Amino acid sequence: MSMADIRVALGERSYDVRIDAGLIGRAGAEIRPLLSRPRVAIVTDETVARHHLADLEAALAAEGIAASALTLPPGEGTKSWPMLGRTVEWLLAERIERRDMVVALGGGVIGDLAGFAAAILRRGVRFVQVPTSLLAQVDSSVGGKTGVNAAAGKNLIGAFHQPALVLADIAALETLGARAFLAGYGEVAKYGLLGDEAFFDWLEANGPAMAAGDRALRAEAVGRSVRMKADIVARDETEQGDRALLNLGHTFCHALEAATGYSDRLLHGEGVAIGCALAFDLSARLGLCAQEEPSRVRAHLAAMGAKRDLADIPGDLPGAEALLDLMGQDKKVVDGRLRLILARGIGRAFVAEDVPRDALRGVLEAGLAGR
Repeated sequence: MSMADIRVALGERSYDVRIDAGLIGRAGAEIRPLLSRPRVAIVTDETVARHHLADLEAALAAEGIAASALTLPPGEGTKSWPMLGRTVEWLLAERIERRDMVVALGGGVIGDLAGFAAAILRRGVRFVQVPTSLLAQVDSSVGGKTGVNAAAGKNLIGAFHQPALVLADIAALETLGARAFLAGYGEVAKYGLLGDEAFFDWLEANGPAMAAGDRALRAEAVGRSVRMKADIVARDETEQGDRALLNLGHTFCHALEAATGYSDRLLHGEGVAIGCALAFDLSARLGLCAQEEPSRVRAHLAAMGAKRDLADIPGDLPGAEALLDLMGQDKKVVDGRLRLILARGIGRAFVAEDVPRDALRGVLEAGLAGR
């Protein structure tokens, strides 16, 4: 039994999220019962491959599972049409059949890309998520959202395609640099901010030690985040209601990612952290929460050493109107009205319909003025 074994309850498409140290080294035994024949196709990136591919291949070989691997360039730019085409063509060349298994070994980019490739290959091939980043372990590997970015915006092309299994190896987090770990922390903090103030309290007390490397605290944070997401996904798989709450901070984030060209100027989780702070700024400006709440959010992110303001993004940014236009391309626009996740306090997020553009512009202008 893993340190944590969390069920995502979706009827016939239910699956387990296993959280423990050493799961990559046990991946063959974990995956073998799911296979119709002993072979898999692994999709990964160059950075992750250096740390983990040999261990995964050895674990599969120990169970008599043949594996081939496609290694792609690292970075958000890989979540694109050209790389999707390359991945699908490679899977076809490998003669991956509908009953076979694709293994996504990597962070959110690889998980989203490989999952989307599996979704469209032969109208649907099964896949396993082996998330190696904090962001992927707590968020993107769970729930079945897959896709690639478009010039018009992030994640605008994709499909809901649930994995058959998620193996979150806590030990893999020890190969992350400080920036990559803290980027993922933006998604962890999001869970406390959107629906669990007690978890946010726990993060305020334990976050620094977790970032410093405490494995038990990391497993606890990942487990609590995944449980919250699994519960929400089970209630609302395709984001018709409650699941939208998981987008706290993301509409700001996606606009900022587009404005920075999906480059390493701004990692996704960094954008989420900044977006959460901006969402609380907007909530306070609209009188929805106390003025102290945005300050508490920023104080915790500061204590973690995480990005929290537009001023933390290097290089030039467009003006408030241009950022508003980018936000208007977000998937959460409904009938031309921008929906944002706002909050009545820490742990009390809700979906706000038709947010006043002037208030939103004011928050962005204030943030840009602080640069």
